[in-house]
Amino acid sequence: MKAANLADVRVVEYADEQAEYCGLVLAGLGAEVVKVEPPDGSPSRRIGPFLDEPDPERSLHFWNYNRGKRSVALELGSDSGAAALREMLANADVFLDSSLPAEQSERRRFGIDTETLARDFPRLIIARMTPFGEAGPWCDYKGSDLVHLALGGPVMNCGYSPQPDGTYDLPPVAPQLWHAYHIASEQLLISIMGALVYRQQSGVGQVVSCSVHEAVAKNTELDLMNWVMRHATLNRQTNFHAGERLTTGTNLLHTKDGRWFIIILIARDDRSNLIGFLEKYGMAADLVRSAETGKGQGRAIPGSEASTEDVNHLIEVTQRLFRRFTYETAPWQEAQAAGVVCVPLRKPEENLRDPHWVERQTFAEVEHPELDCSFTYVASKWLSTETSWEVGRRAPLLNEDAGAIEPFLEIRDVVPPVTSWHRGRSSVHGKPMALDGIRILDFTWFLASAGGTRFLSALGAECIKVEWAAAPDTRLGAMAPVGGRQARRKATGPLEGVTDSDMGGQFNNKNAGKRGMSLNVRHPDGLEIARKLVAISDIVAEGFSPGVMDRWGLGYNELRAIKPDIIYAQQSGMGTTGTYGRFRAVGPVAAALSGMSEMSGLPEPAMPAGWGYSYLDWIGAYSFSVAMMSAILHRDRTGRGQWIDASQTETGIFLAGVPILAHSAIGTSWERTGNRSPCKPAAPHGIYPCAGTDRWLAVSCFAEEDWKNLTAVAERPGWLADPRFATLEDRITHQEALDAALTSWTREHDRYELMRRLQAAGVAAGVCQTAEDRCDVDPQLADLNWLTEVTGTKIGTWPIAEVPGTMTKTPTHIGGAIDRGAPCYGEDNEWVLGELLGYSTSQIKRLQDEGVV
Repeated sequence: MKAANLADVRVVEYADEQAEYCGLVLAGLGAEVVKVEPPDGSPSRRIGPFLDEPDPERSLHFWNYNRGKRSVALELGSDSGAAALREMLANADVFLDSSLPAEQSERRRFGIDTETLARDFPRLIIARMTPFGEAGPWCDYKGSDLVHLALGGPVMNCGYSPQPDGTYDLPPVAPQLWHAYHIASEQLLISIMGALVYRQQSGVGQVVSCSVHEAVAKNTELDLMNWVMRHATLNRQTNFHAGERLTTGTNLLHTKDGRWFIIILIARDDRSNLIGFLEKYGMAADLVRSAETGKGQGRAIPGSEASTEDVNHLIEVTQRLFRRFTYETAPWQEAQAAGVVCVPLRKPEENLRDPHWVERQTFAEVEHPELDCSFTYVASKWLSTETSWEVGRRAPLLNEDAGAIEPFLEIRDVVPPVTSWHRGRSSVHGKPMALDGIRILDFTWFLASAGGTRFLSALGAECIKVEWAAAPDTRLGAMAPVGGRQARRKATGPLEGVTDSDMGGQFNNKNAGKRGMSLNVRHPDGLEIARKLVAISDIVAEGFSPGVMDRWGLGYNELRAIKPDIIYAQQSGMGTTGTYGRFRAVGPVAAALSGMSEMSGLPEPAMPAGWGYSYLDWIGAYSFSVAMMSAILHRDRTGRGQWIDASQTETGIFLAGVPILAHSAIGTSWERTGNRSPCKPAAPHGIYPCAGTDRWLAVSCFAEEDWKNLTAVAERPGWLADPRFATLEDRITHQEALDAALTSWTREHDRYELMRRLQAAGVAAGVCQTAEDRCDVDPQLADLNWLTEVTGTKIGTWPIAEVPGTMTKTPTHIGGAIDRGAPCYGEDNEWVLGELLGYSTSQIKRLQDEGVV
């Protein structure tokens, strides 16, 4: 039986919906998680859907996010409750806490505030999740999933395309479901795992914290760096990357029974593959195959370029074929086998019956003994040769484990790591970095895998990024402006970008802090160099389609023959194990297949709005970094390496746990709700127009007090007297009229003015911010130092997104241990070959002459 990565880790969780997902993943990785709840239960027990009728013990939301945990009810505002919490924390490894910053002063009275706990329990890792940060001008603002997605930027990237004249007749659409808290929890997990790795080496705990606002603000893809680099703004488009130039076509295919498929052309040879596939059906029309290929130094980010009329025509011809089929019979797998990147837009529950995910053990049956039945849960995000995900028992009943936590309180011996590798060097912050001493041979590309090693580099790992000109990474995106930083400072409109592939702002943002090496591993000498680097590395990370590394002679069996304890971390679209292993996927494709795209948009029969950026590239990157650090922990404890088989699509399925469980438990199928709250009753809950062009405000009212405060700010006493709006239930019933009433008010006012007034009255409200707003207006992000100036050799000095949050003992730095931007192509060849491997100058010259480097 395989071990769990965090089998010896104890976690005390005091969290609501903001951070319960974080505790769920820790439990899945094998940690023992005890959830401390108020005497009347966690607020998330009252979030739907419910098994039958609303009941704190029958919330499917609570079941999904608290599987594998124990429950203890404590009144933390009492001496006895605080003493009981301290007793648990004395022997815990992690304290996951999502209490509000304003509660710290009251907690200090009982000795359970962050400062006191950090002083009294120096080995403890205190992980704080806050809505907007511990301090700053917005630190006391009220948040919600909708408000955070608005203020953080995803909302203004997502929604439906404008009318032909470029004006938007629909508001932007917040993607569903609970993604602000998923994003923040995933990024807090990165800090927790880094802190655990460092503590295993040093014995020292620390405080790590993350604000939902900062985490979400860094989750968008192209908008941030296009604004930072070129003063360029993007436009949202239906199920398509938000773009500077609107596309005139679509990447969606419609079946005759009203369902949708997505098709993405990544390289030039994809066009020929697609035409060949159409020819098999006699439906290629006037299309002619081309001999062109997509080789070259630098490529664009898949799905990010506006379509040409040639591509539009190609998709329209493909649409003729798919319209001949129903959703169930459309030949998408045949298309994939022909080299065409095409998948269905599935509803989340439709993955339950897919043999690929069954083989990968993505789902598990969990017994509910008090109901005498079991239900299907999402239970895994990746596979490993050494460790497995812990399914755990069903979510706890309130205070179910009050009398059974004695083993949790036992004092344990501190077990030293098998090897001590930490170097203890100081970073630019004058403190150690958590992963200083870890070396990664980095074959990753695209954000889903390269983003994973990005975070490890920011934690201090030495990453050697390997590229080859015949198949370079996505270097062409958000290019540095002609005229550099000086031109950007003076810009009043979009600037022309350079064409030098070493000067891509998007590439710089995802690969800062890494070394760069150009290496032809297909050449015998190149393969030998790669093998020598494996021998001195801790991790080999890659993001290719399954089988590529094996064909090069660098598969897991070859790697561990070179270095028995090597960690081989593989991130692919759908995973190696299973029936889809050779199928191709990028972010929009993974979102479609996992259910993420179909979940967002207006109710049917409207087409899904999907995501305006590669959301699962970021989610995949977060998860990939956690997987690698969990493997480091396992290796330090056991001396054994492992092969991680990670799937980008699987990370999306994991986020859809609630609708999948709801389908298993009550037979429902996901239905889109636009910007309305699908599971937690709220009204108003939407996005409303404000003064100006394409200016919007998100508002969430969950309680009667919220509604009364809103009407007072609006100076609309008639709303309180209106019988349609008398109760929350009434307002939900009459949401069309309610939205019309709010729109008549909001459209006359400035969006920031309304946000400030509503927040001052205790109403959760947030401007739908663009990248420009986040960079140039948002005072909270500025207070959090959310961007870090980093200097690249050719691109120069530019701000890029720092790892969100703080680590008190081992602060991160996005410039890595080398304090540098992303590498130019092959920039560190001489350093790697000479300093690390001992090659002479003449040997390096020969390798260059022979096309090895």
